[in-house]
Amino acid sequence: MSRQRSMETILASEYVSIGELVRLTDSRYSTLKFYTEEGMLPFEQAEENLTRRYKREATVARILRIKELKSSGLSIPQIKEALSME
Repeated sequence: MSRQRSMETILASEYVSIGELVRLTDSRYSTLKFYTEEGMLPFEQAEENLTRRYKREATVARILRIKELKSSGLSIPQIKEALSME
């Protein structure tokens, strides 16, 4: 089991893990995993241990945008379309 990084370290990092995104956005892990699998959250694959890394600032902004679109009543396909136009 890996040790969690402090919030200070996370906020200073360019890249974060999905678990750290959960902490930053108050989202569920399963929700972020679903968004990733649906192609809504871009990531980079670190070769050494195949860990997905997300650009912190852009990904947090994107998650907040998805939440905004979802709260306005859009479905996942509609959200994906809206994101592709941004």
